[in-house]
Amino acid sequence: MTATDQRTEGAAPDGTDLAADLQRLADVCARVAANIGQVIEGKPEVARVALVALLAEGHLLLEDVPGVGKTMLSKSLARSIDTTVRRIQFTPDLLPSDVTGVSVFNQQTREFEFRPGGIFANIVVGDEINRASPKTQSALLECMEERQVSVDGTTYRLETPFLVIATQNPVEMEGTYALPEAQRDRFLARVSMGYPGPRAEMAMIASHAGGADPLEALHPVTDAAEIRALIDTVRRVHVSPAVQQYAVALVGATRTSPDLMLGASPRASLHLVRAAKAWAALDGRSYVLPDDLTALARTVLTHRLLPTVEASLRGRGPDIVLDEIVAQTPVPSAEPRQ
Repeated sequence: MTATDQRTEGAAPDGTDLAADLQRLADVCARVAANIGQVIEGKPEVARVALVALLAEGHLLLEDVPGVGKTMLSKSLARSIDTTVRRIQFTPDLLPSDVTGVSVFNQQTREFEFRPGGIFANIVVGDEINRASPKTQSALLECMEERQVSVDGTTYRLETPFLVIATQNPVEMEGTYALPEAQRDRFLARVSMGYPGPRAEMAMIASHAGGADPLEALHPVTDAAEIRALIDTVRRVHVSPAVQQYAVALVGATRTSPDLMLGASPRASLHLVRAAKAWAALDGRSYVLPDDLTALARTVLTHRLLPTVEASLRGRGPDIVLDEIVAQTPVPSAEPRQ
């Protein structure tokens, strides 16, 4: 990308100043990240992925061992935005209607009226999603992809922004149901929290020593209207044909790898490009670089891949195979825009 290309990217097609909008995006996201940092010590990269999922109009899957702060991250992001938030505790007896809503007969009006379920919010925190039955998990499919709910022949639209943050513990097998591939494919990104460093863990102990909940000290630093404006800014970030082709090449290589029985879907290509646009916007750029795609490849693609039995026995997990694909796929050179 040449300097001329960057100047061309400075103004949006509608005449608005994209550079100014990107600066506003950086300011707002810095405040949200600082809020999250008050609760989750030493995990700025995880907070950044959460912001990418929000700005790219995707959904986030937090997968890690118990007690590392998955739910706290979800709640801190939700509290940082002045918008509607609902928490759904997924359990084996949770019904699909508890998620989507149900039509109830009103004795006074003698008519059926719709009572919205937990999915009707701007930010939905789904705790331990793999504890619900597959039938209940499938209730999220239409909500996450089409941003709507269909009940008794009537369709109800979900408001924007709409973000599902789901958590699951990969080591607890009893009483859990593995997420089906169709469900995992609808998550734009998957991230593992990881254990905190010694300094961060000591800071966490100190902050909880008095019994105070650090979430109570958080106050909203933005609102739904501003997030919608930031999402519109991300949509205007430029992706050149060469970078688009690079994204297709990366995803396509997963489908032909002999170590993978299931490669990434076309939806993965779309999610990778959307995430890269949000990633570039957070860096203050109005254009996507190939490096943005490689930086996000593991986060966006790994949870969609299924290794063959032979590859698993050799210890070649999806992350190792994907790293090799990224290393072997030719990176496009910068081309002047016409």
